[in-house]
Amino acid sequence: MSTSDSDNIDHLNNEFSLEVAGNNLHFKAGSGGLPLVEINNQHGRALISLQGAHLLSWIPAGEEEVIWLSEDATFAAGKSVRGGVPICWPWFGAHASNADFPAHGFARTTHWDVVTTEALSNGNTRITFTTQPQPETQAMWPADTSVQFQMTVGKKLEMELLTHNNGSETITIGQALHTYFRVGDVSKVLLHGLDDTSYLDKLEGFKCKIQHGPVTINEEVDRIYLDTASDCVIEDRVLKRNIIIIKCGSHSTVVWNPWQETADKMGDLGSNGYKHMLCVESSNAADDVVTIEPGKAHQLWVQYEVQGI
Repeated sequence: MSTSDSDNIDHLNNEFSLEVAGNNLHFKAGSGGLPLVEINNQHGRALISLQGAHLLSWIPAGEEEVIWLSEDATFAAGKSVRGGVPICWPWFGAHASNADFPAHGFARTTHWDVVTTEALSNGNTRITFTTQPQPETQAMWPADTSVQFQMTVGKKLEMELLTHNNGSETITIGQALHTYFRVGDVSKVLLHGLDDTSYLDKLEGFKCKIQHGPVTINEEVDRIYLDTASDCVIEDRVLKRNIIIIKCGSHSTVVWNPWQETADKMGDLGSNGYKHMLCVESSNAADDVVTIEPGKAHQLWVQYEVQGI
């Protein structure tokens, strides 16, 4: 770690660290020299990278790890991390008109600044981030927008992505909280909440299909479920728990698992990593992209909770 990196960590700790009656937040250097935020309180623990404001771990008190992170994940400046909760913004998937722009936007690989940290009266910990326009991102996204990301860590996890249109023209964004959930065995998981829902099957040229019953995973799955606002529940019989997903500001849900053949080609999912992860992404994708009028804002909010079964 260079002197400047060390100075930056010290500065962050001096300005934003917390140590309040068992509610602790501090900054440290992580793999690849990327600064991390470590949160510990009576209700849970979390680890967040300042690159991408990327959640890497969330462990509610008395529970096992909820977030999957690849054992072969790369930690380097400007590189996306395989696992955790990447923020896809300001578009989802491939860029609509420029194939050279990164898939899922640039928010997950840019530096985010800490705005505030707070020890809440209920014992939870809240941290708010923002990211500022940079020369390389302004070329891809010239619109005058500001974006904030707020995370509240406790027995439940809340995340809010807030986009403000500061310009004089209407803008359209696509986005997702691309959460990799850790599961015991993905082939034995049932995903509830999407029954009788139409979805676009990316593996068949975005052909429209209808879901019948809970979603099960026994092959590669890459789908955008449409007109979905209801809760989803990951029923994990191996880890004996349900993960409950509640959302607001999203009417599409992406479900993804690459399965073995595609995972092997990706090179950073780890040995049999696909067996222990399932992405259920609260999104604004496909026809659910969001139009924001000048002076207005859009909020994408999610809450995760674990219950034993």
